[in-house]
Amino acid sequence: MNKIPAIFSWSGGKDSSYALHKVLQEGVYDIKYLLSTINGNYKRLSMHGVREELIEAQANSIGIPLLKAYVYEASNAEYEKQMQEILLQARDENINHVIFGDIFLEDLRQYREQKMATLDMQCVFPIWKTDTKWMVDDFIAKGFKTITCCINDGYLNESWCGRLIDETFVNELPTTVDACGENGEFHSFCFEAPIFKTKIIIAKGEKTYKALEIKLSDHPTPIKDAGTKGFWFCDLLLQS
Repeated sequence: MNKIPAIFSWSGGKDSSYALHKVLQEGVYDIKYLLSTINGNYKRLSMHGVREELIEAQANSIGIPLLKAYVYEASNAEYEKQMQEILLQARDENINHVIFGDIFLEDLRQYREQKMATLDMQCVFPIWKTDTKWMVDDFIAKGFKTITCCINDGYLNESWCGRLIDETFVNELPTTVDACGENGEFHSFCFEAPIFKTKIIIAKGEKTYKALEIKLSDHPTPIKDAGTKGFWFCDLLLQS
């Protein structure tokens, strides 16, 4: 069977890593590129705050080329323009499918599908409607290792930032927080996984707090607002 060429929307976190592993195991799609959105001013992954070099290290370990959409204004219009330029180039290479690691946010799925439809491209959601508690347990059981890099203070406090996502982490989460952080409660960085040829060696740097500067509804990928005042970030450093 000929595999279907596709781009994988890559955040470097838990859900993204798990979804990519599932896609590679199933063998239906030929992942030509990973695609990440980078804040060009700070050279960090948008929203997650992870350094660009860490995303590059993941791509190198996976063995799939990385495409980057650089944004500077953090506006939805700029994000859509940059994504469109890259995806149109991919379409010229006969790539018509884009794979996302979303789980249950209907508005986010609709947003993605509408934008891809304007480019005559199709969305794929390999872990859609997967039970998040089951998924995070399976994620841990399969040997994935990840650390929280961004915490939404509308849900969790500073102490959750920079924590390893393991059984203790999952069991201690408040009942109001989704096990996979699908509502934007937390973001993570995966440093060891079955999809990696080698482990990404990292060290934890300082924690910083950033007050909310834009409405969450205006963010390039809409996020649920639970009284968020800002975000805690743990700076992760690549170790050679």
